[in-house]
Parts: sequence; C-alpha cells; structure tokens
Amino acid sequence: MPGFELFDGSERDEVLEVMEKGFTFRYNFDAMRHGVWKAREMEQMLCDKLGVRHAHLVSSGTTALHTALVCAGVGAGDEVIVPPFTFVATVEAVLMAGAVPVFAEIDETLCLSAEGIEAAITPRTRAVNVVHMCGGMADMDAIKALCDRHGLILIEDACQATGATYKGRALGTIGDAGALSFDSVKTISCGEGGAVLTNSDEIYEKAHMFTDHGHDHVGSDRGAEGHPFLGTNYRISEMNAAVGVAQLRKLDTILDIQRRNKAKLKAALESFGEVTLRHLPDPEGDNAGFLSFMLPNEDRAREVARALNERVGGVFYWWDNNWHYLRNWDHIKQLKAPSRLPIHDMPHPDYAQVQLPRSDDIISRTLSMLISLKWDDAAIEQRINAFNEVLK
Repeated sequence: MPGFELFDGSERDEVLEVMEKGFTFRYNFDAMRHGVWKAREMEQMLCDKLGVRHAHLVSSGTTALHTALVCAGVGAGDEVIVPPFTFVATVEAVLMAGAVPVFAEIDETLCLSAEGIEAAITPRTRAVNVVHMCGGMADMDAIKALCDRHGLILIEDACQATGATYKGRALGTIGDAGALSFDSVKTISCGEGGAVLTNSDEIYEKAHMFTDHGHDHVGSDRGAEGHPFLGTNYRISEMNAAVGVAQLRKLDTILDIQRRNKAKLKAALESFGEVTLRHLPDPEGDNAGFLSFMLPNEDRAREVARALNERVGGVFYWWDNNWHYLRNWDHIKQLKAPSRLPIHDMPHPDYAQVQLPRSDDIISRTLSMLISLKWDDAAIEQRINAFNEVLK
C-alpha cells in the first residue's frame, strides 16, 4: 500500500483508450464512446471480485459514505454511532447527511466494539458506521447481531481495507451498505474515487440517482431523463475509472505482497515482550496495508515512534495525528463550518466533552507501520534491525 507504487503502462493504456475511443463523462454520449465505458467496467469488476450484488462508483470515499448513509435512510436528526479513531471524513459524511455523530468506544481491533456501540445507543439512534481501520476488521458477527437486534442500519466504511475479508466475505459487503476509497494513497488508486457497495436493490437504485442530481438514467437521452428526487454531483469521471480498472486487476498481487511483507515484520515483533499486536478477528482476511501494535504506555509509544521514524520512517503515532483521532479534532469539537449546519439546530453531544477512556488508552499506545509494495529483502531487514535496536 498504496497502489500507486505499482503504476505502470497498464494505467496509461486504459486512460489512452478513453482519450482515443471513449468520452470522459461517465453517462450518455453513446455514439461518441465506441463501447468504452470504464466506470461500468470497474463496477462489474468490483461486483465479481468482492461478491456483492451492486457497486456504484463515485468521486471519493467521502462521497461514497455520504451516499451510503443517505440512500440507506439516514437523515435529519438521526444519530449515527461512529468511532473516534477513523479518518475525519467518517464524521463529515454524517454531518453532511444532516445526522448527528455519536462517538463510541473502540477495542483492540482498533474498530468499534459491540460493547461500545451498545453503550451509545439511544432512542434516536438510526445507524452504526463501523470503520475497518488500517486494513483490518471489526468483530462483524457481534456488531451485525447487535444492529439486527436493535433494528439499526449498518454501514461499513472499508475505505482503508479494500480487498480485506471477514470469514470469507469482503469488508463493505456485510452490512446494509459499504464504502471504498480509491484516492492516491489507498490500496488501489483511481487518483480520486470511491465506491458504494450494497446487496440491496433499493439502496443501489437510490445511490446511482442521488449521485447524479437525481437522474433516473432511463433511456439514452439525458435531457429526457426523469428526476424522482433531489441529488447531488458525486460522479466519477471515465478517466479516473480507467486508472481504477488497471489497478483493480492488480488487487490480488497487491494483497499478496502486503501480506508477505507484513508477515516477516510481524514475526520479528512477536519476540518483544513489551509489544502487543493489534487484534484481528479474522487474521486470514487482513488486507495487511499496515502493521499495528501497542506499547505498554503513552511515553514508551511516543519514544518508539520517534526512534523508528528516525531509522526507517513510515510509522504513525495516531495519538498525536491531526486527522485520525478525536483528541485533535478541534474543528469537530467546536462544530466549525463556513455556515450554519443542521446539527446546530438539533440536540447533539458536546463533542468537546466526550469521554472515551478505553479508546484513549488504546490509541495513546498504538503505532502503525505502513507496508510498502516496493520493499525488497534488504528494506525489510532494515526494519527488522530497527525493531531490534529500538525494542531490545
């Protein structure tokens, strides 16, 4: 990870086909494109690869999340349970849907726990947005059973976990709807892009219309199409989809490399008594984009992060990271925006006062090392040597 590390002539060839034979807009212009439909092609590839009924490409992982929430029925005033450890887009998407984010505890999976979700449920809870962080997975059996018992919509943010599975099912396909991201630093990259995944015909029908100003896409005359409801412009371009087609063909190779490289580093870390590895409910399904582990306390974690970054780089200490943990999201805590948000006029938590002691303890001790697709044996050995120097 990321997929751009394996860019080669295949991405260029797919883009050139759009330029020479196709058209950059993803809809209509049938006569001008000579059968070249890259977004459609990538959507079908996603369905086949991930075993999901529907995949709809959009402009980003953020727009995929917003679309999944809205088209699954989340709206004004609904509460959506979210983790404090995620990319900030998880929270932004809930706010843009007019809903209210409610933070709940994570566990050693680095994802929401069923216990944390249960403690956060109120009469206004409508959905749970579980985020599969750093290529791994939440305990989906427990979380799905909880959502079914309470009648809650289950959204899966699998933006950092493309290709990961849980007991044989692709992450993002287990809940009511899921989201993937294909930005420049994800497992596979379109440059910019994302996808909504769902096995629900109803959610899919709403999604492809919502993301294109409500167009129903019936017939081949765009000007004559109906508009059953309001929408927005979250379309992906054929150029971005073309890059994604080439990248998606490489997904198995990317996962194989990541898993092989991670396995060597993981084996080295297991020899150090002060290290606890992140819990994976299904280790076989790990995307392996990151190696995440915990130290005994915050001071030691910060010390180890600094020392490893001095030697080899690529180590994230999330407790101090500006974009992946609630602790540093002052704009979320204060609900700062260019204009008034719907949430300002409805009951909502005081985000500056949210207390999540278990999550704080876990994240203050957690480091993650990005797994590169470019490492050779010498690069891996260099990192193992760094472990030995820093953790001896």
